[in-house]
Amino acid sequence: MGAQAKHTKRTRGAAGGSAAGAAGAAGADAAPPADIAAVAPALLAWHAEHGRHDLPWQHDPTPYRVWVSEIMLQQTQVATVVGYFDRFMRRFPDVAALAAAPLDEVLHLWSGLGYYSRARNLHRAARLIVAEHGSELPGSAAALAELPGIGRSTAAAIRALSAGERAAILDGNVRRVLSRYFAVAGAPSERAVQQQLWQLAEECTPAGEVARYTQAIMDLGATVCVRNRPRCAECPLQERCSAHRSGRQHDFPTARVRAPRRTESVVMLFARQSDGSVLLERRAERGVWGGLWCPPQFANVAAARKFARTRLADAQVEPRSRTVLRHAFTHFELEISPLMASCAGANSVQEAAPIVWYNPARPQPLGLPAPVTALIQRLE
Repeated sequence: MGAQAKHTKRTRGAAGGSAAGAAGAAGADAAPPADIAAVAPALLAWHAEHGRHDLPWQHDPTPYRVWVSEIMLQQTQVATVVGYFDRFMRRFPDVAALAAAPLDEVLHLWSGLGYYSRARNLHRAARLIVAEHGSELPGSAAALAELPGIGRSTAAAIRALSAGERAAILDGNVRRVLSRYFAVAGAPSERAVQQQLWQLAEECTPAGEVARYTQAIMDLGATVCVRNRPRCAECPLQERCSAHRSGRQHDFPTARVRAPRRTESVVMLFARQSDGSVLLERRAERGVWGGLWCPPQFANVAAARKFARTRLADAQVEPRSRTVLRHAFTHFELEISPLMASCAGANSVQEAAPIVWYNPARPQPLGLPAPVTALIQRLE
């Protein structure tokens, strides 16, 4: 393969000469050290037999299909994404269809995937592609990275997987593989560590069979070199992996120090008309559930009651909120206390914020957070 011919025989017991990696290499009973030139051949051979070959976006891997899949796969498991991807492609088969759709419809199809800024950026980028690039995704990683929601790694993945262009990626799975193989010390979020990993990613990416290699290293990180309980016995890089040879697989990548998870409590006012319609308002784009539709939210019951008294006509509010629903986000836990109210008609709302009466019996294609949808169904 062309990749091996390009690389000189460079070996690393630990990238950047870290003491931990070097110590592991010294005590490895003459096992071969981590070798850049060995990565691509081992991964390509492994992927031919053990990699994933039948994912929906692997069929007809156009730049558009790869782009949508890569955005969906950020922070989300493949098993979850498959169904969403198929539905999304049926409704938005190309970038022009996505650009022409209302944002609410895009968010509606995204509901349940979480991290909704991804959907907003996808829609915003589609409109830019239509307006400025003739409805075709830019043909270089650098130009792709200028679009909303597409960073360096995603841009490289689009070009590598759809066009076979030699472009190195560094998503979470790849960071984990490289951090362990080369025993890269330090949290990947640190600038110096990130630069080191990018250099390794560039050096390991072969000149040929780039699409296969890119899929292979992502698959290895997703299915074998996993965060907890890595399946080292099944790994094609095991023999030369610095972390494995020193018995320190779980030390890499270095964990980032996280702040303690906080709990935030809110009251949601479920104001309903006689036909079962629920009052929803669009949330600001920044923050939790940005751009989605939710019942009015308040810090406490008193504030919710004041809203009902001053903004809704003839509102009858229940004496107390109902059972709390808990929803976990990445950095905090949200406790939602539903407060029920019945009110007159749609004209009773006295405010300028975007609102809609949502009838779960005849649902509109709106972007609702999955917990809100579940709450509406439960309260019905």
